[in-house]
Amino acid sequence: MHTLIAALTYFFLVFAVGFALALIRIPFLVPRLGERWAELLELPFMLLASFLAARWLVERFVLVTAGQRVGAGFIALTIMVLAELTLTVAMGQPVVDYVAGRDPVSGPAYLVSLLLFALMPLLVGHRSGAHPH
Repeated sequence: MHTLIAALTYFFLVFAVGFALALIRIPFLVPRLGERWAELLELPFMLLASFLAARWLVERFVLVTAGQRVGAGFIALTIMVLAELTLTVAMGQPVVDYVAGRDPVSGPAYLVSLLLFALMPLLVGHRSGAHPH
């Protein structure tokens, strides 16, 4: 249960940043730069958000074992993918069209960023002697 709560927290933190960035990317960057460049420009900020959220998460929830960190990351990834697909369907786009319509450059970059999102709690590790806040 501890790992699930950590995963939900991690998902919400990063999803909130992604939602906020989308409010900038979609109306302001996509019309000027195109979908590909707007998404590629957003990626480093999302990776930074994942890094900072994972670092905080590992310390806050005292995820000391690799299994706890991997579990939290991959549960959060599952929730992230389900949330994205749910929003896609809610906006009236079939999932097959959404996946097929991904940009050939920014689409794979996004998939790599999702994998890094899942692995980030493991990658940031756990500092010994840390106490929950």
